[in-house]
Amino acid sequence: MPGRKTNQVFDAARHLAGGMTASYRDRMVTVLYARAEAIAFRAVEKNAKARWDLDQRLDAILTSRVWGYPIMLALLAFVFWLTLEGADYPSTLLANLFFAFQDMLSGLFYRLGAPEWLHGIVVLGMYRTLAWVVAVMLPPMAIFFPMFTLLEDLGYLPRIAFNLDNFFKKAGAHGKQALTMCMGFGCNAAGVVGCRIIDSPRERLLAILTNNFSPCNGRFPTLITLAGIFMGGFLTTVSGTVLAALTVTGIVGLGIILMFFTSWLLSRTILKGVPSFFVLELPPYRPPQVLQVIARSILDRTIYVLARAALVAAPAGALTWVLANVHLDDLSIIAHLTGWLQPLGKTVGLDGYILLAFVLGLPANEIVLPILLMSYLSTGMLTEVDSLAALGEILVGNGWTWVTALNVMLFSLLHWPCGTTLLTIYKETKSLKWPLLAAVIPTAMGLAACFLVKLLAGLLGAKLGG
Repeated sequence: MPGRKTNQVFDAARHLAGGMTASYRDRMVTVLYARAEAIAFRAVEKNAKARWDLDQRLDAILTSRVWGYPIMLALLAFVFWLTLEGADYPSTLLANLFFAFQDMLSGLFYRLGAPEWLHGIVVLGMYRTLAWVVAVMLPPMAIFFPMFTLLEDLGYLPRIAFNLDNFFKKAGAHGKQALTMCMGFGCNAAGVVGCRIIDSPRERLLAILTNNFSPCNGRFPTLITLAGIFMGGFLTTVSGTVLAALTVTGIVGLGIILMFFTSWLLSRTILKGVPSFFVLELPPYRPPQVLQVIARSILDRTIYVLARAALVAAPAGALTWVLANVHLDDLSIIAHLTGWLQPLGKTVGLDGYILLAFVLGLPANEIVLPILLMSYLSTGMLTEVDSLAALGEILVGNGWTWVTALNVMLFSLLHWPCGTTLLTIYKETKSLKWPLLAAVIPTAMGLAACFLVKLLAGLLGAKLGG
């Protein structure tokens, strides 16, 4: 008998070809692959102990309708747990190192007689924000990205695409969107460019408009940090770490569910059409080259994302310091801006400072949290954050509860894409309509989700901050 994995692919393809108006090319590819499999089955003698047989046994479990999805979620939760468990102590060491160097830098400015505004912009604004970004982001990324790359090198990510293919079909989208979704976990801009692998213009637009529901590298540190503080009890116990990991896993799962829902809704409204299908050839499992994978993930992902964050964090820190320290009518510019946003923020269970941080963080999602912390302080200076406990004290002191943290995590998942992704969408579509729609759709859903959480928390008697 032909392999189970191949049977699944071709049975689905034949079903779609017979029951839907598929393109002639799709039908032809299905027939060719089915014929090739039949010839190979008759002509090739297979060794029961061969490597491909082990692959089939693994696929019988990992792509099973019974075990495939729980294993997928369990692996994701394990990666988050390992990230949370291992990132806190290195973050504390880095924070102590960077903020100790800041004292030396400040001393140099004073000895040179530099004006206070220059010291504020360069040291308290640019350097302090940059130090915070590196101290908080580097340790979790140094753990998360190599783990994710190991799963990719092992050959497991294509199995995730295989498992999710049927859901994308039911949502009216193309099965290849499962692959672009995985790309989005690294960078949404890369995920948007990856949508070129989808031939159908309609289905390509569906994938582009919904790729933002995959939380990218820049959003994972915020999700992990807030989950560790408010859901994980500062990660002081094993149960707290597990709960924080499950929270982040749930947020990621919600993003995938909303991706399906939005694709289904768009495919029945402004992007109507019949979904096509594709044949996914699963690569063989292979032992990952651990050292090479770690080096590649650190250089290609961790350092790249950190450099990108640092590039925008420094000027953003300077801008935020200016906005927080330049006063108009006895109020800082930040106070004026947050005052305008406060009614909307309170309505949806956030506050004006949080909404402003997301607005100022448009260049990159990595800098939302440091901008928020700077904005909360009357001097506009980012305070020393040498642990999750210290960060938690700042947030709680500004009226945060677990409901606020959950809403910030939801809004981090569901808000407009970063500036790089919006520009990429425009370049890929050659129209302002689609990046505008890509920003409006998740933002509207994010505000609605936060309002719903606040409403439910109120009904349950939860005490909201502020």
